[in-house]
Amino acid sequence: MTIERTFSMIKPDATERNLSGDINSMIEHAGFKIIAQKKIRITLEQAQKFYDVHKEKPFYNDLCNFISSGPVVIQVLEKENAISDYRKLMGATNPEQAEAGTIRKKYAISIDQNSIHGSDGIETAQREISFFFSDIEIVG
Repeated sequence: MTIERTFSMIKPDATERNLSGDINSMIEHAGFKIIAQKKIRITLEQAQKFYDVHKEKPFYNDLCNFISSGPVVIQVLEKENAISDYRKLMGATNPEQAEAGTIRKKYAISIDQNSIHGSDGIETAQREISFFFSDIEIVG
């Protein structure tokens, strides 16, 4: 197995409720190493560029406004099968459909304020990591 890296973002709804430490505990308990982390405030322009793949979708503007509404914690996580394992740990986008023991089931407020973002594939992980962490590669 190959060690992978994936991107994670603890969203404003979770940072506002001081859940970053609790979410980090879940991440680490699941076997991930947090190899890079910083708390930042994303500008609206950064959010629009970061989520440009969703530009044509009806939720795009609300998503960009939400992500830029408060501090976020951005991270690079590492472990074998990091991308798929992190998707499982996050849970379904809609917390009502998320399995017990997932981050979204435990902490998300709604489908829009779902506390966490993670990369959905290798190419996405590379793009998202390099967007905020230009000196980190996806493969360990």
